[in-house]
Amino acid sequence: MDVIVNPTPELNGEIGALSSKNYTTRYLLAAALAEGTSTIHFPAHSEDSDAMRRCIRDLGAVLEEDDSKIVIQGFGSHPRDVRELNVGNAGAVLRFLMGVTALCPEVTFVNTYPDSLGKRPHDDLIDALGQMGVQVEHQQGRLPITIKGGEAKGGHIRVSGSVSSQYLSALLFVTPLLAEDSTIEVLNDLKSKVVIGQTLEVLEQAGIVIHASEDYMSFQVPGRQAYKPTTYTVQGDYPGSAAVLAAAAVTHSDVKILRLMEQSKQGERAIVDVLRMMEVPLTHENDIVHVQGNGRLKAIEFDGDAATDAVLAMVAAAVFAEGTSRFYNVENLRYKECDRITDYLNELRKAGANVEERQAEIIVHGRPEGVEGGVEINAHYDHRVIMALTVVGLRAKQPLRIRDAHHVAKSYPQYFDHLQALGASVEWVKE
Repeated sequence: MDVIVNPTPELNGEIGALSSKNYTTRYLLAAALAEGTSTIHFPAHSEDSDAMRRCIRDLGAVLEEDDSKIVIQGFGSHPRDVRELNVGNAGAVLRFLMGVTALCPEVTFVNTYPDSLGKRPHDDLIDALGQMGVQVEHQQGRLPITIKGGEAKGGHIRVSGSVSSQYLSALLFVTPLLAEDSTIEVLNDLKSKVVIGQTLEVLEQAGIVIHASEDYMSFQVPGRQAYKPTTYTVQGDYPGSAAVLAAAAVTHSDVKILRLMEQSKQGERAIVDVLRMMEVPLTHENDIVHVQGNGRLKAIEFDGDAATDAVLAMVAAAVFAEGTSRFYNVENLRYKECDRITDYLNELRKAGANVEERQAEIIVHGRPEGVEGGVEINAHYDHRVIMALTVVGLRAKQPLRIRDAHHVAKSYPQYFDHLQALGASVEWVKE
């Protein structure tokens, strides 16, 4: 399905933030790895979190769900012997479960999205699993991937963090269950370091002890631990809310988003600070972000590594800022559902934006007068690209048609419903 985004000068109203996808997937996994019953309140519903639900069921967890919570009977350190798992297009789910299935005799992760997740590399995690005595069959680091585990061992494990922090998170989930103690050494740089803070927060809530160095480049993990069954509450999601906040910033608006914790460990919380730096009128009190946009924004420079999943929304806002904005240290955007630098900027140019790319930078020459629009653009099957391009469409002079916009459901199925509730003129059309 395509969506047509019509110029929308004003947005008004309030919405509750969707629940965090990152925390939901981690809580689901922690609950599955516990022997006993855990409860997750306000879980996210998206293709990614549904992929984790489906896979932990296949591995032996029992899930009961109602409108506000999931109750999970976990399988502990003994997942069921399954032959295949299908994670859909969920990269984090794949990587976390590549670690966990090191406890299984043999599992193949199938490739159902050859043009998206099927193109993403996993070599660094494959190498780390090999150091644990796990055999991995793969297609030059890509799906389909077969994990031959069952006798995984701890010890000294080295993993590169230069492409993704998800490889490290995968090891942090599985190593506490091994018979041996482990030392995990991170090589090169560690991208999205703030997300490791979320993983460690969840593990601590699950009763797991991990000793992390201050810079997150070394971890001591005692073996023979057990995940405890417990109760979790999922907080509101900053990455998805970033696009709604950007939409409010580029229009004349009076918009409130509820359930966004001020002290959250989500790096994408930086969207609030970035919009303040762009001189967007807003307040953040009592877990409510209130934007009273006037359509005027100032250019900024921002290190995007700490807020990876909000950068595209920030760039969309910068398209309409006065001056030239620079988002640097963002090379890992190239290794997502699509190349979120080259692919995204190509679509922005079609819409009329003045943007440049470097290997690890996005440069935006703002056009406060707006962009022309009136074109059809390709979302590259990427939920973040869809949301960010929608922000640009609201301020374009003519409608934008976004191809395959239904892929927004990967993380934020209600995105267009929420925008419509705030007054945005968007409409679904068949391809």
